[in-house]
Amino acid sequence: MTGEDPAKKKHEWMNKLKEEGKLKANPTEDHAIGLRTLQNPTRRKILKALSGNSLDMEGIGAQLGLSRSEAKFHLDMLENALYIEKSKDTEPVMYQLTPRGEGFLANVEDVK
Repeated sequence: MTGEDPAKKKHEWMNKLKEEGKLKANPTEDHAIGLRTLQNPTRRKILKALSGNSLDMEGIGAQLGLSRSEAKFHLDMLENALYIEKSKDTEPVMYQLTPRGEGFLANVEDVK
């Protein structure tokens, strides 16, 4: 998801979420899910690891010292909260930041 106009990319991503029925109808619920998800430092580290990269579950686990089940648990939470998404056309499945994940890193976390 790099190299595009950020506003256009966000608009396309939001349209895709609407089509897939992934947007929460209640913004309060959406914020609560995001807050619970990002309270965990491991999930914030995963977002940083994905900054500018696409990684598979094994790569994320190896980079952060997580077992396969731990990595899957954290990735599933981040995906459910719409901070990351899977590349559907790759084997193994690769994970990448969504515009929401990129926004979190740009506005909340220091990316270094």
